[in-house]
Amino acid sequence: MKYDNTYAKLSVFGRQLLNKKSLTEGLPHISKYVKDVIGAQRCSIFINDNVKDELWTTIADGVDKIIIPRDKGIVGQTLKEKKPILVEDVSKNPHFLSNIDKETGYKTKNILTAPIFNSQRMIIGILEVLNKEDGFDNEDVKFMIFFAHYISGFLELANIYSQQDEG
Repeated sequence: MKYDNTYAKLSVFGRQLLNKKSLTEGLPHISKYVKDVIGAQRCSIFINDNVKDELWTTIADGVDKIIIPRDKGIVGQTLKEKKPILVEDVSKNPHFLSNIDKETGYKTKNILTAPIFNSQRMIIGILEVLNKEDGFDNEDVKFMIFFAHYISGFLELANIYSQQDEG
């Protein structure tokens, strides 16, 4: 199994994540780890905003905040289906939002997403990785499911704390 060493490194990652006190601190740490493990070029973590009916991310490598309606794009499809989605060729997927590539100047080839569930089994976010050289596989899907579950507690708590700070 190609992820054997990865799970050993996960405890180090987890201890470091515990020291992050906000989404702003934690999301880049999560993104770097998942990119390194899977071998993807980019990682985004979309937060599910039920109030505004949108998905947004401030951690999208190389770009500022991305905001999309919750029912659009491959991340929107992930939210709807409540399961990971692997797209080997985005040009053949009707849900792919090519306008984001146009706005950012980045060329997306393949995508793997996984829903992030909170303790009530509601989706609080979508973990997305882009452009793996040889394409994503079933081992990557299994890891994304595991990792989305692993980081869910941090995201849930950080979201609660940020809402309290705003209120």
